[in-house]
Amino acid sequence: MTDEFAEFRPLLFSIAYRMTGTRADAEDAVQETYLRWAADRSSILCPRAFLITVISRICTDILKSARRKREVYVGAWLPEPIVGPNTEAVELAESLSLAFLHLLESLTPAERVAFLMHDVFDASYDEIAVTLEISCGNARQLASRAREHLRARRPKKRVEREKHQQLLWAFLQACDAGDAARLVRLLKDDAVLYSDGGGKVRAAINPIYGADRIIRLILALRKKGIGDLRGQLVEVNGAPGAAITLDGRPYSIQSIDIEDDRIQSVFYVMNPDKLPLDAFCCRSDIAE
Repeated sequence: MTDEFAEFRPLLFSIAYRMTGTRADAEDAVQETYLRWAADRSSILCPRAFLITVISRICTDILKSARRKREVYVGAWLPEPIVGPNTEAVELAESLSLAFLHLLESLTPAERVAFLMHDVFDASYDEIAVTLEISCGNARQLASRAREHLRARRPKKRVEREKHQQLLWAFLQACDAGDAARLVRLLKDDAVLYSDGGGKVRAAINPIYGADRIIRLILALRKKGIGDLRGQLVEVNGAPGAAITLDGRPYSIQSIDIEDDRIQSVFYVMNPDKLPLDAFCCRSDIAE
């Protein structure tokens, strides 16, 4: 029975992580799903459909609770990054990025579940209706509303991985050098910077809107000299990212979102509870 469940475990974690945005919640959801599956195994005709429905229901409850907690969270809330090689199918990669997961936070729990189940994991509207205990028509409306909401805010064109990595490294180098002119060329005029310190480390409480304000912040921090910053390129949620240390200690995981070959969004995950320590095992100078 355990071996049979293990076949579905990667899929279930993939669903739960996208729905909840944290590894701990995703692992808890998978474990609870296993317990319910084990209890009802003899009566289950289609394990995959059953497991997807169960874990989606569990995640819906987690999202409702998390929504209340995030309303009082100190500063911007960003998903907990997954650092390391992405083993998922290529077609799932876009839905794993920090930028996309952050965008999902603008949906209601029901919209998020309906959209992910249908558009990402190919569940039917009937399955969504059973999961959310609504009519099939309402399930269709939820997914459609979420789809339109996301479409208006997502980049129109996918960026090649090499270009993404080049822009990220150029941005890190420009920040390290305090090169304002280069930062102007890299950032879109309406770029946004999000930093998540969770009230545990110093970070911008509110998003920083506009390239000019982002650049002023970066230059001010560099002039102040916060310490010895070093970093290396790593895989962050299936895309190029960076693990940054401050005076030899884990400091942040950084990621960017790109539109029209320039940086649209910058994400700094700085909350110590969200930093995977194994991502900082090696170091290389940002300026290299």
